[in-house]
Amino acid sequence: MHDAETPRDTLLIVEDEPKIARLVADYLEGSGYATWHIDHGDQVLSWLQEQNDEEQLPSLVLLDLMLPGTDGLTLCREIRQRWPEVAIIMLTARVEEVDRLLGLELGADDYICKPFSPREVVARVKAVLRRSQALRDPAAIAGSHLALDDDGWRALADGQDLGLTAVEYQLLKVMMQSPGRIFTRDQLMDRMYRDHRIVSERTVDSHVKKLRRKISDVWPEREIIRSVYGVGYKYQPEE
Repeated sequence: MHDAETPRDTLLIVEDEPKIARLVADYLEGSGYATWHIDHGDQVLSWLQEQNDEEQLPSLVLLDLMLPGTDGLTLCREIRQRWPEVAIIMLTARVEEVDRLLGLELGADDYICKPFSPREVVARVKAVLRRSQALRDPAAIAGSHLALDDDGWRALADGQDLGLTAVEYQLLKVMMQSPGRIFTRDQLMDRMYRDHRIVSERTVDSHVKKLRRKISDVWPEREIIRSVYGVGYKYQPEE
């Protein structure tokens, strides 16, 4: 494992090919990030748990799909469920797995196909961390003139308060933190109800319907909460 001296963010590289891991680490460290490297899937969750206990979780995990021990798909699912604030970029040579990686049930934030350029990795890391910055600075979440006020639990569309309930606010916040990402109903429930209460999928649909109605009262021409048939929902700000 290796770390840099003055990091802006700490990144975990999970890759069993040492040359690839070292090359990626060198480029990331050259861009000011701290990096840690793990080369075996069975070591990842215990390491993350240790970091969580010390309140030192990495901002992002670069996660290879094919690993000795626990595979990348399983790790992606576990990390997303246990530490949703940690961003995940999957590294894969299996293009056929892309749809699963980006989401749908697994919920990776991005993927990079091998072979890749180290510069591409740095660019993707920067982009994903920009999108997830709202997790560390919630007051900065904004899009399509829609801003969230965490102190007042208010959503402002062109300055107008949407009058959201606490659950609707949390639902909108979760989706705005990952623009374009598709969330299943189960994933939304996990993030909306941290006490792990049991609610039905219809409950999520009902909250989404009410949220959309309140947004459309201000923006009748815009559809920023979109349904993905058979999967769930995503926040898609207008360009």
